[in-house]
Amino acid sequence: MSAPLHHRSIPWLIAGAFLLFGTGIFFPFFTVTKFWVFHDAVSVVGGIFTLFREGEYFLFAVLTLFTLVFPCVKLGLLAVIWLEREHDLVRVRRLHRWVEGWGRWSMLDVFVVAILIVTMKAAGLAQIQIGPGLYLFTCSVIATQFASGWVAGLLDRA
Repeated sequence: MSAPLHHRSIPWLIAGAFLLFGTGIFFPFFTVTKFWVFHDAVSVVGGIFTLFREGEYFLFAVLTLFTLVFPCVKLGLLAVIWLEREHDLVRVRRLHRWVEGWGRWSMLDVFVVAILIVTMKAAGLAQIQIGPGLYLFTCSVIATQFASGWVAGLLDRA
């Protein structure tokens, strides 16, 4: 009996999430057309480098951790879980529980950006256009969540 379609799709979903993530962090998350702090399009990577240059080390560290490091680690661990699912099931299940537990934080950075955009728009400080980076990054988070859920279902039946 062959595996359900969504189980066979897991490696493609993980690879797609990596691709969406990798492109999303370099594309503009939003473009500020009228604001005294920003003069152009703002990407995740560009914004993080700006925070570092401006000496905002705490925000730099938090955003680097939750926006760059954590998604990469989560996707990498999902790939490892997928590849090792038939070798050490106990370790793989434990690893997946850890990934799912931390997965609740996956959308933190998207929510922070959304709050920033709403705040600036509400205050009338800027006209903001959402950029493709935000959509790509959000799709990456969603694809990662689907992959994680499908892996959980696969591990539960094993």
